[in-house]
Amino acid sequence: MSSVLEIKDLHVSVETEQGAKPILKGVDLTIKQGETHAIMGPNGSGKSTLAYAIAGHPRYEVTGGSILLDGEEVLEMGVDERAQAGMFLAMQYPVEIPGVTNANFLRTAKTAIDGEAPAIRTWMKDVKEAMGNLRMDESFAARNVNEGFSGGEKKRNEILQLELLKPKFAVLDETDSGLDVDALKVVSEGVNRAKQNTGLGVLLITHYTRILRYIQPDFVHVFVNGRVAEEGGPELANRLEEEGYDRFLESA
Repeated sequence: MSSVLEIKDLHVSVETEQGAKPILKGVDLTIKQGETHAIMGPNGSGKSTLAYAIAGHPRYEVTGGSILLDGEEVLEMGVDERAQAGMFLAMQYPVEIPGVTNANFLRTAKTAIDGEAPAIRTWMKDVKEAMGNLRMDESFAARNVNEGFSGGEKKRNEILQLELLKPKFAVLDETDSGLDVDALKVVSEGVNRAKQNTGLGVLLITHYTRILRYIQPDFVHVFVNGRVAEEGGPELANRLEEEGYDRFLESA
């Protein structure tokens, strides 16, 4: 049976110098494994806040609603428990982890998720194959996680983790930002490959439609002022590219 991620009437605030500021104001969203949902909207509309709330970022306080994974309350899980349950976040700005090599990070993460360490021979074969598909030199396995990587290399490294850790659902927070056309194609191919191989459910957050030319969404949701203002299929993204968000902002 395929897994389902349900977001119900989600309200989220973030702490600022002026006090708690409401960002999400009642978001409803249901994603099934194998589906790709694109979240689009202007700056400040709450797209990244949704990603952080799903992942369990401590700065973002859920003040109402729920996030259910196969009926289990995600909000009651720690960050590591969410990952073990099958959640994955590709960050807009991937962090550097000095002193931890990519190879050690990936195998440790895989062990934590599966409950046992993968066999070395088959694991290294999988790692090399995945790196090759993402046009990553094998030397990156011995380098510290994202340390000294370019923006494009960091994004490829995020997708490398996605392909090897095999989550049920991936939240991709503006994975296309800072990528040239070639890197965008490689990263998109990685996401599509993961979806084809594992039935991955994808929540793709983006400002622009260019990544949607390579990762075809099943559903498009427009975020404005912390709410879903409109929903539709791929044609909605095309309309947004032509018209922008003015009509939503005028009525917000």
